[in-house]
Amino acid sequence: MKPETREAAVKRLARIEGQVRGVAKMVADDRYCIDVVRQVQAIKAALSGLEGVILDDHIATCVDHALKGDDMEARREKVEELVAVLGGRKK
Repeated sequence: MKPETREAAVKRLARIEGQVRGVAKMVADDRYCIDVVRQVQAIKAALSGLEGVILDDHIATCVDHALKGDDMEARREKVEELVAVLGGRKK
């Protein structure tokens, strides 16, 4: 992972962690269900954004390196990983 991606991911994770703590407090305080659901949706969106940042970095580094290399097995492995993760399947 590129250093700038790592830094951005750590910042996003800290923000997400704060959101999750906030939702836990909302639940403990018996806040209105729809307000809690909206915050859960915001967390899901933040996680999706983080996923995109990490995937973009992975494609720009690991996948690009494998595709430019001569190792056909490494190429196939990286493509299969992407298909599995984007398709929601476990490799």
